[in-house]
Amino acid sequence: MARAQIAPTAQQGAQLGAAAQHLQQGKAEQAIRECKGVLATDPRSAPAHMLLGLAYLTQGAKGMMAEAKAELQQSLDLDPELLWARFYLARLYLDQGLNEKAQEQLERGLKQSPGLPPLLSLLGEVRRKLGDPAASLELNRKALAAEATMTPAHYFLALAYLDLKQDQAAMTELEKAVHSADVTPEMYNALASLYLKKQQFAEAEDFCRKAIALDRSRPDAYLNLARIYNAQHASDKALEALSAALPDGKEFSVSEYYQGLQADLAVERGVAYTAKKLYALAIGEYARALDFDPRRAIVHRRLAELYLQRGDPSDAALHSKEADTIEQSQR
Repeated sequence: MARAQIAPTAQQGAQLGAAAQHLQQGKAEQAIRECKGVLATDPRSAPAHMLLGLAYLTQGAKGMMAEAKAELQQSLDLDPELLWARFYLARLYLDQGLNEKAQEQLERGLKQSPGLPPLLSLLGEVRRKLGDPAASLELNRKALAAEATMTPAHYFLALAYLDLKQDQAAMTELEKAVHSADVTPEMYNALASLYLKKQQFAEAEDFCRKAIALDRSRPDAYLNLARIYNAQHASDKALEALSAALPDGKEFSVSEYYQGLQADLAVERGVAYTAKKLYALAIGEYARALDFDPRRAIVHRRLAELYLQRGDPSDAALHSKEADTIEQSQR
């Protein structure tokens, strides 16, 4: 579709400006209202479609992601030079695990605006997701060389270092990220995981609490908190954290990430129930984890131990054999 040529009227320009301001203030509903006002008079307004897509993204509701994608794509169909529509469409693809599509959008954007730091940085994270952490290091270092205050680049560097088993380098980058005004819950949570590995439980818990304070709706910080408590044999506290991670009635989208998350939550419940000697409940949780992700050898091992403890050598042998098969396939 050809690029829209009609300039916005003064009223439409004012509405678009108001929508952008509402977005900066986190007022998604007001932004949506302004954008729809523009589109009612000019359905081919590419900026209005872009801002509407960003407002849907800001809402974060599962049902809005398809709407956000459609609006961002529509804005690009009308005006392929809307660079930020391309950036946010790529980020949405990345969140959905559509890494090749994200890469395509970012590479097109960089042809249009070579060296733009946010696009370089996000492309680095996409390359890491595609199995190339070294490329992420290179791209995010370039982004930081051009814009030293880019907090996401430090976070993406940390994730690449984690993939490369360089925990200390990852911690250095995360420490820089969490001392920025642009810190996110993910950054605190990643740092908490590293302190947990070092068995520095007080520091790990503090970072989890900071992640939760920024966004109480995210389950990953509660999961990390449960791991910290389980590591200290505080089973009741772990179960309490896990109940907050997955409150009654909360829905998860069907994706690889959320399948893995629910498996992780079940595993930690299994750990807590085992510590409390509630073995039947532990077996149920480990079995639930395998329903979400059957390729977890360690879970099969734990089930084998519990079945042996219950005097059920047949089921124990089945899970031991499955664990052996999985481990051999991963060598």
